[in-house]
Amino acid sequence: MTARQIIGECFALLCAVMLGLAAGAVWLLPTVYLQRPLRWLAVLAGWLLGAAVRQWVHGRGWHAGVLAAVATVVASAYIHVLIATVNISAMMGYGLLDTMHTAGLSMLLDMARIGVRLPDLAWTIAGIAAALINARRAPRRKTRAAD
Repeated sequence: MTARQIIGECFALLCAVMLGLAAGAVWLLPTVYLQRPLRWLAVLAGWLLGAAVRQWVHGRGWHAGVLAAVATVVASAYIHVLIATVNISAMMGYGLLDTMHTAGLSMLLDMARIGVRLPDLAWTIAGIAAALINARRAPRRKTRAAD
């Protein structure tokens, strides 16, 4: 591999992680609004992340699949961290940013890990499968209309 390819792959990984963080943040909105865990959104997030990675990050089959799976895992982990933050924030009466600064990353990760249940893992695995399937598909080609 050349240095250019290595830098490109690292940038693709960074983009996939950022897409996963964005998906986790968007996933938080309906979860907080409905005040219940929406585990099944892992499948929808995985499917959308697979499409986004395939279209905008990496067009090659297995590379796109792995990056989409990484993005789905990041989204699932991030939603658990955010839910732990929201719960601590509600209990203590702090704002979200104050809670994040006060609690620290290690405490939030521990709280998220404690809150993970078996259905969460099952839905995350289903989301990873959806991301892999969607990212492996060949991108749609636009056909030109006949004159």
